[in-house]
Amino acid sequence: MGGADARPGWDQYFMEIAHQVARRTTCLRRAVGAVLVRDKRILATGYNGVPAGIEHCLTRGCLRAQLGIPSGQRHEICRGLHAEQNAIIQAAKYGINIDGSTVYCTTQPCILCAKILINAGIKEIVYEESYPDDLTQDMLAEAGILLRLYTPGGQA
Repeated sequence: MGGADARPGWDQYFMEIAHQVARRTTCLRRAVGAVLVRDKRILATGYNGVPAGIEHCLTRGCLRAQLGIPSGQRHEICRGLHAEQNAIIQAAKYGINIDGSTVYCTTQPCILCAKILINAGIKEIVYEESYPDDLTQDMLAEAGILLRLYTPGGQA
């Protein structure tokens, strides 16, 4: 086995798990994973895709692509849920308190998810891929939520 140097730090560990979760996506445009964590323990995970019991975009096609809707616009016109939304729903469904937790996301949350994360009591968002949205950044800052870009080799 590898030595202590091969052991990932917490940020790397949770971000790698978020990437594994993202592999379950049924979205044709973007694979996103989210992991809710508190006290270095995983509370819930989520990936982007359609609600349970609904035909996947993998088989039906992407409504947004069919309508020519660019990324970052008209979020409501989509058959799927975002990874952060699904992680919060999973926690709620199983009675898991996520207040004060951190969410690790492969992509920076959109404005819809940012508002949900604020009201869910998330204290920190760690993301890897930027998603330029000034309103998201402004609202998270106003709510006192730390928005932090993941950098490999960061937190131990």
